[in-house]
Amino acid sequence: MKTENEMNSSGSKNPAATNGTRKQNFRHKNYRYKAQPKKDGQKFTGQERPVKNTSYKPQLRSQVKPSLKRPRRNNIGSKLKIIPLGGLEQIGMNITAFEYEDSIVVVDCGLSFPEDDMLGIDLVIPDVTYLKENISKVKGFVITHGHEDHIGALPYLLKKVNVPIYGTRLTLGLVEGKLKEHNLLSQASLNVVEPRQNVRMGCMSVEFIRVNHSIPDACALAIHTPAGVIVHTGDFKVDYTPIEGGIIDLARFGELGNRGVLALMSESTNAERPGYTKSERSVGESFKNLFNSAEGKRIIIATFSSNIHRIQQIIDQAIIHDRKVAISGRSMQNVIAKAVELNYVRIPEGMLIDIEDVNKYPPEKLVICTTGSQGEPLSALSRMSSGDHRQVTITPMDFIIISATPIPGNEKLVTKVVNELMKQGAEVIYESMYEVHVSGHACQDELKMMISLTKPKFFIPIHGEYKHLKKHSKLAIGMGIPEDHIFIADLGQVLETDGVEMKFTGTVPSGRVMVDGYGVGDVGSVVLRDRKHLAEDGVMIIVATIDRETGNVLAGPDIVSRGFVYVRESEALLDEAKQLMKQVMDNCRDRNIREWGNIKSAMRDALSDYIYSKTKRSPMILPIIMEVQGKAD
Repeated sequence: MKTENEMNSSGSKNPAATNGTRKQNFRHKNYRYKAQPKKDGQKFTGQERPVKNTSYKPQLRSQVKPSLKRPRRNNIGSKLKIIPLGGLEQIGMNITAFEYEDSIVVVDCGLSFPEDDMLGIDLVIPDVTYLKENISKVKGFVITHGHEDHIGALPYLLKKVNVPIYGTRLTLGLVEGKLKEHNLLSQASLNVVEPRQNVRMGCMSVEFIRVNHSIPDACALAIHTPAGVIVHTGDFKVDYTPIEGGIIDLARFGELGNRGVLALMSESTNAERPGYTKSERSVGESFKNLFNSAEGKRIIIATFSSNIHRIQQIIDQAIIHDRKVAISGRSMQNVIAKAVELNYVRIPEGMLIDIEDVNKYPPEKLVICTTGSQGEPLSALSRMSSGDHRQVTITPMDFIIISATPIPGNEKLVTKVVNELMKQGAEVIYESMYEVHVSGHACQDELKMMISLTKPKFFIPIHGEYKHLKKHSKLAIGMGIPEDHIFIADLGQVLETDGVEMKFTGTVPSGRVMVDGYGVGDVGSVVLRDRKHLAEDGVMIIVATIDRETGNVLAGPDIVSRGFVYVRESEALLDEAKQLMKQVMDNCRDRNIREWGNIKSAMRDALSDYIYSKTKRSPMILPIIMEVQGKAD
């Protein structure tokens, strides 16, 4: 049965199209479950099973035909545009637009975290100017999985591009939490889909395909367009023994490859790593051994808050060893709460305790799951290492496991945390010592398997720094894809194809928008340059009062220094600077220069030259002039 699902830009909605599968929606007002009838007074838990459709005739998986019939072209000259707005030459901020005639489908909507030179910046989100300018064409966001680099920008961008959102159950459960924080849930249209389900979006349709990753409910996408099928892998690996949720649907990738795939867009995170990524179950075996080694000690485990399967394995070991579990870190608390609500994590009643109560239990009866595996300065584990955590004080009775690999650039932060924890007497275990972490991303042999199954005509590496994209391209060449059929794009570059050829045809507005507190996009390169200047060289403020009529200096000039020199040890320098500023202002008066801007410029230039000649430093200089009506002598 096929139901039309044309979405307009205002967010109005109709049921998604399916081919032999059921659709399941859930939310409060707009985010709803179809669930079994409940008795009066029965509490709604969100774990109810979908209602069975009595008119639905069961089909074998192999009999399901997920591909919608390719729409007939209305315009022979029409072409499919693939427009990456994020996720290239970086790991994070994933977002790609697919445009054909009057339809745009957007895959993912993620954020990235600030770089070292982005002082004071909290988050970085993609520039969606192109989507705003073409809002009437945008049919919706399609989300591959629930990681921050794929969903984190939704609360910010929905304010500008409010269209329906499609994703699997857990993915939208995590999106729901984010929208609640921003008071946007009532305005959003969240639509739950299942693997092997199709959603019609304008003249295109999107098919969800099960993959394995470090978070449940991850999916790849087959985007059926009039020009051909585009396979977008999202983040994936091949795990033949997943904790739960089923293995990657390799059969469906093979079916698509046999029917013909126009282009494969495949993630490149681990393109430099040979072989296969290990199964998540291998971490469980390591936990088993480490829990036995930690007898008599309190166990603290730092991992990614979204790694639900890992958290479940920690809980399983805690059950075996009769330990209570406490959660530290707001992001982890939120994710686990949602995972428990949706039955992706199972915790026996009474086993989970509040972090405020950890001191009520002996060390050998506790496991603390915490954020901070990347050494983030404000994370729970970092605060423990520095002695700033309100509930947890590190002692020699702590056995600490960092179950994560440092993201490139975070190595120093992680090393610092490990050192501080060891200084306080704790035993610290990290990846290089034991197998306490496995990646959620495919290595070379898995990437080659995906190319082999899909047999794409064109290949577009995504999700990685340039070196990862380049290495992935070489793998594709080794698999027989011609070099001129491989495209490494830049942000904003437009790839066009008519199904026969593919080429770059131009650019659209793109880039990074910085979020600082409540401000979105109000901090640009100029502000960052000033912040860097202040951080490196400090500031000198010159304050003076002048007579409005005569231009005489009535008070000052006084100089205030912050972050430049220690005043008490530099009195001579500052006294000379004051005299210089007095001379500059007198000179301006004698030359009848009364414009504040000109006076300030003269003061700034003179002081800058003087300070640099004496110190070889260039602090920011801010002259402040006040005019008053002077009294005649």
